[in-house]
Amino acid sequence: MSVRLPVIGSSALYQINPSKIIAVGLNYREHITESESLKVRGLDGVEPEEPVLFNKTPNVLIGPDSPIPIPAVVGDYSWASEARTDYEGELVVIIGKGGKHIREKNALKHIYGYTCGIDVSQRNIQNSDRSGWFRGKSFDGFGPVGPVVLPAAGLPDPGDLSIRTRLNGETVQSSRTSMMIFPIPRLIAYISRQFSLSEGDLIFTGTPAGVGPLKAGDVIEVEIEKIGILINQVINEEDGEKE
Repeated sequence: MSVRLPVIGSSALYQINPSKIIAVGLNYREHITESESLKVRGLDGVEPEEPVLFNKTPNVLIGPDSPIPIPAVVGDYSWASEARTDYEGELVVIIGKGGKHIREKNALKHIYGYTCGIDVSQRNIQNSDRSGWFRGKSFDGFGPVGPVVLPAAGLPDPGDLSIRTRLNGETVQSSRTSMMIFPIPRLIAYISRQFSLSEGDLIFTGTPAGVGPLKAGDVIEVEIEKIGILINQVINEEDGEKE
């Protein structure tokens, strides 16, 4: 699925259509502190020695004002704990120039621009699937992005931006990108050591503390300094094929 977003300072629209979406876990120290209470498999409250990577599939992508669906399949299970689908507000990097083994000192030259994102996570499935986080992170609509793209030329240093998430008007996450354990140049260098980055790929750079559950009717907003406010409403996915 692709999303078209306005480009700040231009009349152009940028089509977000990545070959891959790479997300980073445990990249804010205060989020590590709360990870044990979230009881997410693989998160033990210990600061990682290298970036924690996972993937989200392109079907997660939706734009601003598009609804985030709580998957109908959640109703197929009886969990001991309450079903929980969480928001995670994040800065998203859009790769402009692909490459492999990119040096950290050159990494910012490989960025096309930045936008806001929400890494939506179905926690019960994320914790119970024997294959890991794949399914719980990749349901349809689990990766809103927008509302615009800020070109890299308009943001020489993404390393100290305010990032806030509001749920139904109440601030639930508030931090700065300077609090990342692994800053963006290091992330790009590390990721490109593992596999090639391609033009248009997305990197979800991690979330601060304050993640929490969503339910139908909620309105979630992610605001990042110099970029804007991404707003999405939450709905329950329709169950069953239409006639």
